[in-house]
Amino acid sequence: MPYALILLQSNEGFGTLFGRYIGTLGIVNIGLPEIAMILLGLLLVWLGIFKRYEPLLLIPIGIGVVLTNAPLAGLYDPQAHTGVLYIIHAAGIETLIFPLLIFLGIGALTDFGPLIANPKMALLGAAAQLGIFITVIGAVLIGFSLREAGAIGVIGGADGPTSIYTAQILAPHLLGPIAIAAYSYMAMVPIIQPPIIRLLTSKKERSVRMEQLRPVGRYEKILFPVSVLLLCILLAPSSVPLIGMMMFGNLMRECGVVERLSKTAQNELINIVTIFLGLAVGATLTADTFFRWGTIGIFALGIFAFAISTTGGLLLGKLMAHFSRSPLNPMIGAAGVSAVPMAARVVQKMGQDEDPENHLIMHAMGPNVAGVIGSAVAAGVLISLLR
Repeated sequence: MPYALILLQSNEGFGTLFGRYIGTLGIVNIGLPEIAMILLGLLLVWLGIFKRYEPLLLIPIGIGVVLTNAPLAGLYDPQAHTGVLYIIHAAGIETLIFPLLIFLGIGALTDFGPLIANPKMALLGAAAQLGIFITVIGAVLIGFSLREAGAIGVIGGADGPTSIYTAQILAPHLLGPIAIAAYSYMAMVPIIQPPIIRLLTSKKERSVRMEQLRPVGRYEKILFPVSVLLLCILLAPSSVPLIGMMMFGNLMRECGVVERLSKTAQNELINIVTIFLGLAVGATLTADTFFRWGTIGIFALGIFAFAISTTGGLLLGKLMAHFSRSPLNPMIGAAGVSAVPMAARVVQKMGQDEDPENHLIMHAMGPNVAGVIGSAVAAGVLISLLR
């Protein structure tokens, strides 16, 4: 409708209408906290695009932060239960569907062959969860509640979906900072781990060559996910939602008779869920929830947890190397965190820095995939104890 006609039909003058329009502008309603959050969101996008730090998650999370802090946009309003981002969050995060579907895709993408070929690598995956439980104690000592401490500690497993799953159950008000910390430290594995590895290992240890892994048969790969699932049902029931979805995805991959389903889980499904998961997590990072002393504590505890987990895997790797009959490079213990495959790639690169002919990637993938299982089991234990 032409503006002149609007004026004719309105009892209000031009000045009143213009003033009302000015009052709807974002530049008038935005405050410094919102500006800071939008800049944070753009920083996450920049890190994803130009630094390639977990771009599949940091870019959607960053855009979610920008959108939820846009003044008057109404994209995330948990009080009124309105806004498209709120609907996505309620449908996928509050119901825990998104993290579980991500685990389904991870299972379909994961080759457990290196772990099956050398089962003792599962010990390194377990040792690398040390940071989770030490951080729980540390978080309680600095003032977090026990449930909040449990959610924060899981960051040490370097597993984003598990951190989101645990936080939503134990401390949903901390979901945003915990998710950002988990994915940020996962992305910074190549920065955080090498100094710790160099500190705790010698050049001789980093140069150790390991024997080639034995071939793993098809029936072993089919039996593995079924066996792990049954063990979790019997010994760690609270981890069954995560482990069950991951093992289901892996069974589809290895059985060889549902290739279409496996490819869907590996591609279309996990990609769609990743987009929605990132937006929903970013939507929770509003200025009033982020600018708290507790958020700083979460980021500090997160990096502490990750460092302790890396240290735990390395120390057990050194102990196993001392008693092993076959050569074992202790660096592979650092890959016991569940940042797949970044931690394994760090071990491979550091091994080749000492010896260009040393190939450790497949050996490191054993504890790396064991770490995914280990972090899910550790989260299940915390949930069962603290819920």
